[in-house]
Amino acid sequence: MKKVLFVCHGNICRSPMAEFIMKELVREHNPSQDFYIESAAVSSEEAGSDMYPAAKKVLKEHQIPFSKHKARKVRIDDGEAFDAIYVMDTSNLNRIHHLLCRSKEKIQLLLPDQSISDPWYTNDFETAYEQIFKGCSMRLDELMNQ
Repeated sequence: MKKVLFVCHGNICRSPMAEFIMKELVREHNPSQDFYIESAAVSSEEAGSDMYPAAKKVLKEHQIPFSKHKARKVRIDDGEAFDAIYVMDTSNLNRIHHLLCRSKEKIQLLLPDQSISDPWYTNDFETAYEQIFKGCSMRLDELMNQ
């Protein structure tokens, strides 16, 4: 089983979008492949919150199924529990490297050398969706070829 964790600042927009996009990509393209996919935050400020309504809306528009979500902060044991940890931007990358310093080799930007725009500030959930979809598609191909 391949275990994948997506991380953003609050775990209410980008990382849960990535979680549900990746789950759908796995279901569509590799249904026999065994994956465990989850998301988390580098901050605890949104802990317990559901996914932001505009994030749900863009997933619905692209026919990506999702379920109720409960934001959580990254835990120290996530470094050991997950095979790959993908973060949305360089700020998340720096913070998670500090939190999971023993697992740095597992942590990467979802899109190499590019941050996923933060729709919390831009209100552009479509651009974030497109970037996340591109990153998830690329990372799924990599994970399938490992």
